[in-house]
Amino acid sequence: MVSLNSGDAAWMLMSSALVLIMTPGLAFFYGGLVKRKNIINTIMSSVILMGIASLLWVLIGFSLSFHGGKGGIIGDLGWFCLSFDTLHDTTLAYPNTLIFAIFQMMFAIITPALITGAIAERMKFSSLVIFTTLWSIIVYYPMAHMVWGGGLLFKLGAVDFAGGDVVHISSGVSALVLAILLGRRKNYGKTTYHPHNVPFVFLGASLLWFGWFGFNAGSALGANALAAHAFMTTNTAAAAAMISWLLIEVVKNGKPTLVGASTGLVIGLVSITPGAGFVPIWASIVIGALVSPICYFFITVVKPKFGYDDALDVFGCHGVGGIWGGIATGIFTQKAINPAASWNGLVFGDYRLFVRQLAAIGITICFAVFGTLIAYGITMLVTKGIKVSPKDESIGLDKSEHGEMAYPAFNGMD
Repeated sequence: MVSLNSGDAAWMLMSSALVLIMTPGLAFFYGGLVKRKNIINTIMSSVILMGIASLLWVLIGFSLSFHGGKGGIIGDLGWFCLSFDTLHDTTLAYPNTLIFAIFQMMFAIITPALITGAIAERMKFSSLVIFTTLWSIIVYYPMAHMVWGGGLLFKLGAVDFAGGDVVHISSGVSALVLAILLGRRKNYGKTTYHPHNVPFVFLGASLLWFGWFGFNAGSALGANALAAHAFMTTNTAAAAAMISWLLIEVVKNGKPTLVGASTGLVIGLVSITPGAGFVPIWASIVIGALVSPICYFFITVVKPKFGYDDALDVFGCHGVGGIWGGIATGIFTQKAINPAASWNGLVFGDYRLFVRQLAAIGITICFAVFGTLIAYGITMLVTKGIKVSPKDESIGLDKSEHGEMAYPAFNGMD
């Protein structure tokens, strides 16, 4: 039996709590961006997953992600309902199996919650519950296994420090597919959509930034120098992306906005996630500074051109930001920082990791697309359609789906 390192254990448990607070942060971030008549539904779309994903992870998720199935696509049910010695098992030694399961559970909660921003203001809540449950089983658990559980992408030699493929690309691409399948909101393209509560947007972004230190620095799996390195690359990329986004706004529109600052810092965090523990600190400035113009282009040019209604730009921020982060990891990785990478990045004269990063991104995109189609098809059969009626959409999902109002004293136009 390996003795438990109390310092590592304390840091990992604290990191787990930090990652958990990201889901309420996401709820406020998304909630502030929608119409006031849909904020309860938007927040509930994240809150429900704190319940569903937690229970599902204990029952089958951790086992399917991390037990058995080495070199393949998914694990087995050998650890059904966490059926190992929860006090002493160190099979994974991170610093023990239960602590690692707790940490990874928080990722399993927030990842499907990210998808909900793309279909905000128009999806039945019952359908959302069924879809996200199925998506977790069909897409998330296999992705976690393939990257972190010794599966296909791990064997390929691709690296993903804290969830570029597993979290952001998988959810961002799935969000795009689901938004297209679900269809547009009834007045999309005819009216201008404005965030109803900008302070909520920043509150949510702030909680995400705070929690992301657990997300990335916690992925060092111990209280060590690599955690400190990931902490600094995380903060630096967020800062660079925020400033970069605000500069774009000033050039384009003449004024910086708080929504822009919030968006910029979040996509900076997204972009550094796969490489936080692999790239030099100076590279995090480049990664963060470049992600803003890349995402801005997809949100303001590509999205209007193709006309899909990704309500809160989940694909434009998480999908595109995650893809750039995965590519950048292949460019800037330095083995001296983290020997878990088999090769240096492109900028240090080796192309092998870069090629494998591209392959991993391609596999993730394909897996997310097909997994989403399957989950969507099953959900459609079970709930007989997944989109609310035009009447309920006009009333607002807070009232039609939950019978609650966030601002009952408000009597003005929405």
